Amino acid sequence: MPGKAVHDALSDLGGRSLLVGLSGGVDSTVLLHALATARTEPNAGLRALHVHHGLHADADQWSEHCLRLCASLGVPCIIERVRVRRDSGHGMEGAARDARYAAFAQHLRAGESLVLAHHQDDQAETVLLRLLRGSGSEGLAAMRRQRSFADGVLLRPLLGLARPQLLAYANSHGLTWCDDPSNEDDGPDRNFLRRQVLPLLRQRWPQATGALAQSAALLADDSRLLGEEADRRLEDVVDRDDPTVLRIPALLQLDPAWRSRVLRHWLDKQHLPPLRRRAYALIAEQLLSGSADSAGEYRWSGAVLRRWRDGLHASWKPDALPGRWQRPWDGVGSLELPVGGTLQFRPLDASAATGENAISLTGEFGACRVASREGGERIRLPGRAHSHSLKHQLQQRHVVPWRRERMPLLFAGDGELLSAGDLIVSARLDAWCAAHRLALDWKAGLDAGGN
Repeated sequence: MPGKAVHDALSDLGGRSLLVGLSGGVDSTVLLHALATARTEPNAGLRALHVHHGLHADADQWSEHCLRLCASLGVPCIIERVRVRRDSGHGMEGAARDARYAAFAQHLRAGESLVLAHHQDDQAETVLLRLLRGSGSEGLAAMRRQRSFADGVLLRPLLGLARPQLLAYANSHGLTWCDDPSNEDDGPDRNFLRRQVLPLLRQRWPQATGALAQSAALLADDSRLLGEEADRRLEDVVDRDDPTVLRIPALLQLDPAWRSRVLRHWLDKQHLPPLRRRAYALIAEQLLSGSADSAGEYRWSGAVLRRWRDGLHASWKPDALPGRWQRPWDGVGSLELPVGGTLQFRPLDASAATGENAISLTGEFGACRVASREGGERIRLPGRAHSHSLKHQLQQRHVVPWRRERMPLLFAGDGELLSAGDLIVSARLDAWCAAHRLALDWKAGLDAGGN
């Protein structure tokens, strides 16, 4: 029976809440039809999302087709129009994919599974593409049947089925679908592989598609095992107090191949973009070699790696507070900072008023202001008779230079420095906070990185 293989592939999805990515092509049409007809109540826990890219003259017709198909199956359908960035640097195909997955992430509910219709032929194409790009085992593992995505998981239950099996299902059920004429263009790499290379390979090796997909499955197992070992090795080199820092002496003790894999594994855990392969040699030369006094940074895709002392720090590239920036603030409520993050006072007692502080600084300190660092500031600490250089205090606390650049300084009306972020608090402000049962809280923003 043409439908048995399809239904078998979907047999473990019956009890899940599913969001189907519906392009209107034959593959996703088969996926949605098989899922809907297998449920006694098709619209129970099953939705479809069609992404309208606006790149083709027939895009409106494809959306209308998806709406009609879903209506016939009793499945709710969302049409999401997206703007494809032509300046993304990923090419039109890559930019459209980014926009599509952003739409999927936006609509996927917590606990819901996104289901896509990629199949064995797609997997074989992906393996060939990545081979030609020089990918390692992680890349050659290609598309996974299941992985985490947004607030749920992404499933590709049809990866074990070939395109002819899906066509047989579609024809046996009298399904109609949309054909994208751009698939006939041999210009895009994937189309060239699909239309020219794979048919030639199958002439000589009829099982080429299945063999490539099987290699991807085996490499996925290898990648998983290597990832588990990378986790163990990462534990030996990551800073115990800050997972965004690697200890360079420990990292240098690893074999160079393991060093690159651990570094790649660590960046992935920080949700930072992957590095190009040639980047690892540059990082070894520019950041890992030299003494603890060495400094340097490597930037890519909006992220940055920095060496400071014996640590390798990873973060999104943060902005510094603008020079000579300042803003009046009376300490009431939350002050939004121009580089992201906030400064506010919070109650120390759970029984105290919840939410933002309502006690003003003005009565004690006059017209206060928050400003950027200019250099030369001094602060008198609790229990000290004399003031100390703020620069030296930050150095003693091992505050990394790029965090100092973002640090808001709170000044009293008479110009006295009351605090540097919430890391260094003056004796005068400390006493005021103790009297009012408050604590200063500086949230530096998600992209600040470092200590």
